[in-house]
Amino acid sequence: MPFWSRPQRPAAHAEQALVTAILDGTYPPGSTLPGERALATQLGVTRPTLREALQRLERDGWLTIAQGKPTQVNDYWRAGGLNVLSGLVRCGQQLPPGFVTKLLEVRLAMAPAYARAAVAVAAPRVAGYLAPHTRLEDTPEAYARYDWGLHHTLTVASGNPVYTLILNGFGGFYEQTAHHYFAPAEARASSWAFYAALLAAAEKGDAAEAEQVTRRVMQESIELWERVARTA
Repeated sequence: MPFWSRPQRPAAHAEQALVTAILDGTYPPGSTLPGERALATQLGVTRPTLREALQRLERDGWLTIAQGKPTQVNDYWRAGGLNVLSGLVRCGQQLPPGFVTKLLEVRLAMAPAYARAAVAVAAPRVAGYLAPHTRLEDTPEAYARYDWGLHHTLTVASGNPVYTLILNGFGGFYEQTAHHYFAPAEARASSWAFYAALLAAAEKGDAAEAEQVTRRVMQESIELWERVARTA
C-alpha cells in the first residue's frame, strides 16, 4: 500500500483507501490489517481518524474488530450489507471479476417484478415516461441516461421503495457502465425495441406482458454485456 498525504476528508479517504486495498488484494479476505500506528502512518491520518474509518468498515461488514486482536478482513460477499455495494461502486477501478454480470443477474431477478408492479398500479406514469423514447438520440450517453431514468421510474412506480433503495445504491455506476454497454448499435436497438414493447404493455395496462417483456430483455442484456466485455 502506498503512503497517502492527508486528504481534505481524512476518515472518508481512509475508508476508501482501505476498501481499495481489500479489493486489489493488498489485504485480501482472511488476512489481517497492520497495527493502528503503522496503518495510520501509511494512510496519512491520525489514529482517531483511522478508528472512525475502521468502525464504519466493521459496520458495513468489511472488517471484524476484536479488542486485543488484529483486525480481520472479512469475506465481504458473505459478511457485507448494502453499503458494501456502494463501496464496490465507489472503487470501480478495482471491481471483483464478473461484478457487472452479477449486478445484471440481480436486475434480471428484480426488474420483471418491479415492471409488473409498476404497470399494475401506475400504468399511465410508466407510459408517460416511455412515450418519448422514439425521439431518443442514438448515442450511448443518451441511452444510458434514459435507461437509468426508466428503471428508477419503474421502481418508484412499483410502490415498493426497497427496489428504489437498491437501485440507488449503484446509481452513478449504472450510467457509467451503461455508456460501455450501449456503445454497440445492437445494444441500443435491443433497448429501443424493449421500450416500445413495454410502452405497448403499459398502454394496455397489461402487467403480465410487462413482466414477460422485461424478463426477456434483461436476460438478453447479460448476453450483450458479456460480448461487450470480451471485446473491451
